[in-house]
Amino acid sequence: MSVAERIVRTGLIPARRRPEPAAASAPTPPAQAPSLIEYGARRWLVVGGVMLAALLQTIDLTIVNVALPTLQGNLGATVDEATWVLTGYVIANVVVIPLTPWLQLRFGRKKYFLVSIAGFTIASVLCGVATSLLALILFRIVQGAFGGGLLTVAQVVMRETFPNEQLGLSQSIFAIATVLGPSIGPTLGGILIDNLSWPWVFDVNLVPGVVAFVLLLRYMRDSGRTQRVSVDVTGIALLIVAVTCMQYVLDQGQHDDWFSDRSIQLCTFLALTATAAFVWWELRVAQPIVDLRILRTPAVSAALAIAGGLAGIVFPALLLLPQFTVEDLGFTSTLAGVMIGIRAVPVLLLTMPVARLTNIQRFDLRWLIGGGLALAGIGLLWLAGSVTTQSDLATLVPPLLVVGAGSACVYSPLLVAVMGAVPPDAAPKAAAFIVLAFQLGGSISSAGIVAFVDRREQFHQTMLAAEATLSRLPVVQFLQHATPQQLANAVASQAAVLAYDDAFFITGLLALLVTPSVLMLARKRT
Repeated sequence: MSVAERIVRTGLIPARRRPEPAAASAPTPPAQAPSLIEYGARRWLVVGGVMLAALLQTIDLTIVNVALPTLQGNLGATVDEATWVLTGYVIANVVVIPLTPWLQLRFGRKKYFLVSIAGFTIASVLCGVATSLLALILFRIVQGAFGGGLLTVAQVVMRETFPNEQLGLSQSIFAIATVLGPSIGPTLGGILIDNLSWPWVFDVNLVPGVVAFVLLLRYMRDSGRTQRVSVDVTGIALLIVAVTCMQYVLDQGQHDDWFSDRSIQLCTFLALTATAAFVWWELRVAQPIVDLRILRTPAVSAALAIAGGLAGIVFPALLLLPQFTVEDLGFTSTLAGVMIGIRAVPVLLLTMPVARLTNIQRFDLRWLIGGGLALAGIGLLWLAGSVTTQSDLATLVPPLLVVGAGSACVYSPLLVAVMGAVPPDAAPKAAAFIVLAFQLGGSISSAGIVAFVDRREQFHQTMLAAEATLSRLPVVQFLQHATPQQLANAVASQAAVLAYDDAFFITGLLALLVTPSVLMLARKRT
């Protein structure tokens, strides 16, 4: 052994090593996505901005309803023309909602969210200064298009802002905006109409919109994930045709006597054809504008049915109660709005208890969701038995509180069940479909319940008129101190009450029938 070898062995001089060749086949690990979880005050500033943005969308679903009679008088519009203020908003909203996952991917979540808030706020101001019905309808369409991105993005941002172990808390807070907004809308709208003027139902969005924009611009983190994806022009065109025609049928069907009208027949045919073509095309194309494959996840499919059923419970009551109490019971718009707002009280009180239950991993959310649907159904059946021509606020409040408590136990656990069943990259798609199901469920159920009430009112009026003859002693006694016209008015009023009773009964029955669908949800969460 040489002297040099001995020195190397002692470790005083390191031995020369040949450089190892780089592993050419070893893949470079992808860059880790930045964490978007927030803590402390910054988290709650982001939550405040997100909640304000979500409330902008949900409140506007119902706040304009109470302003329609005033809009008709101020803008010289008929009832049918004024209805397009609502229809245009809903059509634009429903078209954009399924596109939001693609828009987030293409432009980035933060940028798209901020543009949606800014566009919605500016469109609200333009609605308030509109001097003609045509201008108002156009601005409402723009408002609905920007509003379509608020709820779905808000839900995903809430998921990303909280750690996984607080998924229940994040979705429960988000559910407040979804359930609370439609209840606040009529209350706020009634107060503004009774005390100020109709432009205020749009101008009221200015301050919350600006605050939400500033908070999220300053404190919301940007994931930086964007992707240049092709524009599925065919899919967008088919979606617009399908949604526009369907919404026209739902809004105008009752007025035009449904399928006895040629335009309703044509739009129904176009809606069905375009929907079938849209589904076929989106499953065939490589980069669909709406990824329908997410529906293969059983939890998402089940959630769509439950969300649609919940909308069928919530929206008909929000539509029928103000109409019934103002027209038949003589409530003011403010009092009718307060009555609807009371339904939101259990939502606020139950948010945290429900969040704690959803955070318990071993707790089966199906019990909570099913129990909430059943409770809402019981409340609606109670409401059906409470409605009379002499009903007052004290009579209607208890069943409405029960309905509100049931709704509070459904939506946030449903969101937790879905968000916990899909990977983070699929969350925007799942959120978009849940919001879409809620919107479409509300539109379909509202159109159906209006037609149902009209038919039942005609039926009851015919039956009561057949009994209101001089051969009946109560009728003779009534006419001794009243006129025949007053008798006719009493018959019409009683027929309306019976029709509303039937509507609330059917809605409650629907809630009970939807309850077993919770069994489609997964027993355990991932």
